[in-house]
Amino acid sequence: MARQRSRRADPDVPLARYQSMRDFQHTPEPAGSPAPDPGPGQRRFVVQRHRARALHYDVRFEIDGVLVSWAVPKGPSLDPDVRRLAVHVEDHPVEYLDFEGVIPGGQYGGGDVIVWDTGTWEPNPGVDPAEELAGGTLHATVHGQKLQGRFVLFRTSREGSGGKEQWMMVHKRDDHTVAGWDAEDHPHSVLSGRTNDEVKDDPDRLWRSDLPADQASVALKVAVPDPVSEDELAALDELGQNGRWTVFGRTLRVTNLDKELFGARDDQPPVTKRDLIRYAAQVGPTLLPYLAGRALNMHRYPGGADTKGFWHKELPGHAPDWVPRWRNPDAGRGETQTYLVVDEAAALVWAANFGALEWHPWTSRTEQPRCPSYVLFDIDPGERTSWEEVLVLARLHRTALEHLGMRGRPKLTGRRGIQVWVPIAEGPGFDQTRAWAETVSRSVGTVVPELVSWKWSVQERRGLARLDYTQNAINKTLVAPYSPRPAPGAPVSAPIDWDDLDDPDLRPDGVTLREMPRRLAERGDLFADVLDHHQTLPDLH
Repeated sequence: MARQRSRRADPDVPLARYQSMRDFQHTPEPAGSPAPDPGPGQRRFVVQRHRARALHYDVRFEIDGVLVSWAVPKGPSLDPDVRRLAVHVEDHPVEYLDFEGVIPGGQYGGGDVIVWDTGTWEPNPGVDPAEELAGGTLHATVHGQKLQGRFVLFRTSREGSGGKEQWMMVHKRDDHTVAGWDAEDHPHSVLSGRTNDEVKDDPDRLWRSDLPADQASVALKVAVPDPVSEDELAALDELGQNGRWTVFGRTLRVTNLDKELFGARDDQPPVTKRDLIRYAAQVGPTLLPYLAGRALNMHRYPGGADTKGFWHKELPGHAPDWVPRWRNPDAGRGETQTYLVVDEAAALVWAANFGALEWHPWTSRTEQPRCPSYVLFDIDPGERTSWEEVLVLARLHRTALEHLGMRGRPKLTGRRGIQVWVPIAEGPGFDQTRAWAETVSRSVGTVVPELVSWKWSVQERRGLARLDYTQNAINKTLVAPYSPRPAPGAPVSAPIDWDDLDDPDLRPDGVTLREMPRRLAERGDLFADVLDHHQTLPDLH
């Protein structure tokens, strides 16, 4: 959608011009509201190196609660003999001060941003900078990590390119002047030490415009908490049927703790709700990066795994206020409006207490719900498919991905099959990822046509396996790694190494809820490779 131009900017209203240029439903930048001035001597400034349609430096001074801003194509200089063109752009909200990350392509300002320099600044003594600015000049003494000393910006033309005012930026002669000083010789962020390329390849944050300005800088990486402690687990064990348990900094009301949710298996006793909640806390820190920032479809079995379960997507109204959530702006009448988003480990424990035995995250993130970050391959065995035949199909997928130079990771379903997740960079839509997965799967199927059916219905498959590429669609999900499955003993969907496909003891439901914490301690997170989303889909034609 093109950015809106129907709103008129009122020059007497702070941020009016900024807000008039953006469609805040689609441009991930915060609309903002003026923030209180921090007072004399504490005004802040920031210079952001910004690669949008063209590289430039955004120079922003905090004045009267907003960031008065200029785009400086060649960047500031400490050389007083160098004059830099500075295009006066719209004021920005103060929330931009520490933003470093990406603005999605195709939107206003789309590109990558680093905090190239930041610090405080002072106007000339006794001068109101807002009044000085209105007269076409701004004097500033800056105290940054790269920029130091006295600068002056002065207007040269009110009607420059695109109707924006043209200014010049010059460093005054003082103790901080450096002849020949060029911003491009100092390309690293003062916050992270990274370059624009590094931030673009692995961004930590994204702007979202559908949130208030103080929430618009969205973390793309989750802060993983410390593992649950033995004392916290002991506190859970000491509770009666019901009680309150504090874990990951949250106090949760837990209920029916001794209720049997999964039947007995082998020589093990049944798995209780207390066991499930304990497990959610134990794997929560490992599982959090796979769930954070994604809507979660919960498969609930309040009566236990041997009863009929149902999908529960709408976050209930009785959920605590702290539970993270996402309101789907595209939801129609009768569709799920608000989803649980497990942005903190305690939210997974809450879901377990809510009776969610299975956890199914979307394959796209909430800020870009139509852009998947995985391609999924689901090897779904038929009634006649043996486990050895499932392994054959999995090995063929391994070979196909190796041939394409693509990185993917397998996991046991916890039932009868195997799934392969392939992480990808943001860009393709679900139509593209589904078509790509279909091409790969059909290539695998041509090698062993006697094992595979492409029929949709189970009856028409004649007991053969299905390579289900149709899961690559919005709001279609596969079970999360480490999620329990509703069967005796509480088997879990366990990540494996590709070499494990040759292990004669491997079974699709061979790892249970009771065994997984020890397995994680011994082998680590075998699925961690899928958290790296740098690879792009190669052309298969």
